[in-house]
Amino acid sequence: MSAVTITDAETLVRERLEELLAKGDTTDVPGFWGLQYDLGLAWVHFPVGFGGLGVAPSLQQIVNEALKDLGTVGGPRAGLIGLGMAAPTIAVHGTDAQRQRYLRPLFTGEEFWCQLFSEPGSGSDLASLSTRAVLDGEEWVINGQKVWTSGGHLSDHGILVTRTNPNAPKHRGLTYFIVEMHAPGVDVRPLRQMTGGAEFNEIFLTDVRIPDSDRLGDVGTGWHVALTTLMNERVTIGSRQMPRGSGVIAEAVRVYEQRGHHDKARQDQLMKLWAANETLRLISLRANEARKAGTPGPEGSVGKLQFAELNKATTELAVDLLGEDGQLYATYELVDRPGHIHSGGLSYEPTEDDTLRRMFLRARANSIEGGTSEVMRNILAERVLGLPGDVRTDKDRPWIEVPRN
Repeated sequence: MSAVTITDAETLVRERLEELLAKGDTTDVPGFWGLQYDLGLAWVHFPVGFGGLGVAPSLQQIVNEALKDLGTVGGPRAGLIGLGMAAPTIAVHGTDAQRQRYLRPLFTGEEFWCQLFSEPGSGSDLASLSTRAVLDGEEWVINGQKVWTSGGHLSDHGILVTRTNPNAPKHRGLTYFIVEMHAPGVDVRPLRQMTGGAEFNEIFLTDVRIPDSDRLGDVGTGWHVALTTLMNERVTIGSRQMPRGSGVIAEAVRVYEQRGHHDKARQDQLMKLWAANETLRLISLRANEARKAGTPGPEGSVGKLQFAELNKATTELAVDLLGEDGQLYATYELVDRPGHIHSGGLSYEPTEDDTLRRMFLRARANSIEGGTSEVMRNILAERVLGLPGDVRTDKDRPWIEVPRN
């Protein structure tokens, strides 16, 4: 099908939305999402036939607002990585066959996705990764290790960056794949965190065979494809839309009021953080507006940096306001689903303070995941402020000659 040529794209979106609301059965949620995809309302800016209408991405807000109260925007299992990172990358760099195969079940939540980028020796410097992919006929043989893979133990598919040419400079010898997480040779090992949860994983890839048809982009262009993922990732993390005064800052205000604090210094701290959280919310709105215009820019990195540092500061104050109770922690047993904990064979619903303490511990990861705060500051300095970049002595050297950890 050709791209939409109708002049009044908004009218088209509203007509399809009316059809969705008239025909969609909200008691069959996956079926409702499937119809939403088929009508081109999953991502309206995606190509026609692949969950979109080929119209301006800003028109997606019409759909999201209409469906917000129904709780039917995106599949519950698809998650941020699938909807916010894998889907845009497949839409931009995938073949029609790949879009046909992966996008619909991703959106409906039938298939869950994870991201296999970071490695034990290649965290902040992703381009130095060493996981190898060697072509063998019509398949690639993958060997290596990935780490900090969120949701890897739950995933059906992963987006994977590998090194296919060790003799090229580190940014030029990479190739990007889709990997089946249940394929022979894929070993997923959850990493226990200080929260008690195990949402991150280390992944061992041993002679994993991936068909060439699951390669995204050309051989050697993996860094270019990965940038699409990374820019969408940072916008996804740093531009979550929340009402004014909600989220973590709302927890801090709740504790301040419930614990009867009247100290002016504490009040000053709280108000400064409230103002900073509101500023971040407005930055996030601006980042989303930039995203609607096309591929995300450095605004996402700014928002991600602010979110990470502010989330740590806000949860720290909130737990501090709990006083001695802030030192307590209900359990380090595995959290099997949000808001529900198993402990010693028993299950219970955590209190608000239990959840807050967990948020405080979990916030430590915000300045690492999706690009460290140090990397975000470099992007801000170079791409927004126009400052000179770091000295890169290995930029044009073959990867195989560059010393590694």
